[in-house]
Amino acid sequence: MKTLSRYIIKEHLTPFLMALLVLLFILLANFLLRSMDRFMGKGLDFSLIMEYVFLNLAWILALAVPMAILVATLMAFGRLSSDNEIAAMRSVSASYFKLMTPAMLLGCIIAGLMMYFNNQILPEMNHKARMLSSDISRKRPDLDFDVGYFIDAIPQYNFLLGSRDGEVFQDITIFSSKEARKQQTIIASSGTISTVDDGVVLHLLDGVIHEYTGNEQNEYRQIYFEKYQVVIPVDNMVMSRRDSKIRGDREMTFAMIKDKIKSFEVKIINTHNRIRNRLINEAEKLNITPEIDSLTAINPIITTQALSYYELVIADSIKKVKGGSIARVERRLKNLSRGIESDFSLINSYKNSINKYLVELHKKFSIPFASIIFILIGAPLGMMARKGGFAVSMAFSLGFFIIYWMFLIGGEEFADRGLLSPVLSMWLPNIVLGIFGILICYWQSLEQRTINFDLINVFKMKNGR
Repeated sequence: MKTLSRYIIKEHLTPFLMALLVLLFILLANFLLRSMDRFMGKGLDFSLIMEYVFLNLAWILALAVPMAILVATLMAFGRLSSDNEIAAMRSVSASYFKLMTPAMLLGCIIAGLMMYFNNQILPEMNHKARMLSSDISRKRPDLDFDVGYFIDAIPQYNFLLGSRDGEVFQDITIFSSKEARKQQTIIASSGTISTVDDGVVLHLLDGVIHEYTGNEQNEYRQIYFEKYQVVIPVDNMVMSRRDSKIRGDREMTFAMIKDKIKSFEVKIINTHNRIRNRLINEAEKLNITPEIDSLTAINPIITTQALSYYELVIADSIKKVKGGSIARVERRLKNLSRGIESDFSLINSYKNSINKYLVELHKKFSIPFASIIFILIGAPLGMMARKGGFAVSMAFSLGFFIIYWMFLIGGEEFADRGLLSPVLSMWLPNIVLGIFGILICYWQSLEQRTINFDLINVFKMKNGR
């Protein structure tokens, strides 16, 4: 049986690697097409672009691995079934579930590795990718000087270039629009433009500088030159790399997310205590005795029932007040009510943040676990498909992955809005597809069934006629 297990695992490895490479290529090509505008005109080094691509490969890999597992399982069991090896194995008392055990073991190993990857490596690479993306976005584009157009890419300067011969420009006109300083217009017959680390250098030949001071004497002068250099500082000509300790939810490990959630829970408790203290202080001013025990006993996670209780306290306070201005008391209570509503909004915001972090926490484990679920689906479907091959396996995989992803995105949206538990929202795709996988595994174990792909050939023959 050990030989049989090694053989089945070996049948999975080649299609898994092949599918993984194809999926990485497709997803990476799609990512590059959407991100190409980040690189255009930035004058970035090739090594920097490759670093950006490498860092973004992390989340692409996290998505591609479960789908590659499904493709590999479909192809492996489809090939074994089409060559009647499944029938031969079952004829020597190898049950259907024993045949699936090696594949499930492989799925568990890959799922475990991806859980570690998603928790330890992916957050760090996501953080570096975001920081690098931000640095690239802040970098000024490498200045491109076109002839015949006004160029305003450099702050406080406008250029007009008449013509160009290689690196030499002719009929150069430069307008300086600096505020609170003398205004200049520089005209040169020719010149070249170069960039340095923190600016642009204009090398001008045979020209004149028209200068207007704008003072009380309204002085105007002309300065003729044979050679003249203008140095214009420009920020972010060279990209600077930053280091930030601020991390988003997708840039945190399990421990970081747990600490963040704990901090929000502490803020909720503190906000609840602030609400309780406000009510007690206001009650003392109004000479009433609130039910302090009830206020203290309210759960730190504020509920709708607690808000109703506070409203009753405010209403009773107005009735019990003795002396003073009723209008003034009502105004104070209205301010108190607005303050409490603001605190409730703050608590809801904290709850939404907790839900968001819980979603990301469970996603670290639910997506890798999908590798095991896809084996439950892929093994019986592979035996049924038999002659499907790589194209059919990819089509099946894409269909199931779209279903899985729709459940995942929908669940995440419901969880962020507080309409669904973050735990259930992230594990629901695995639960639904897992039940489906168990059912078709059981169905396939009772009687060997196949999906007939000869219908495709029939349609091809009819179209050929």
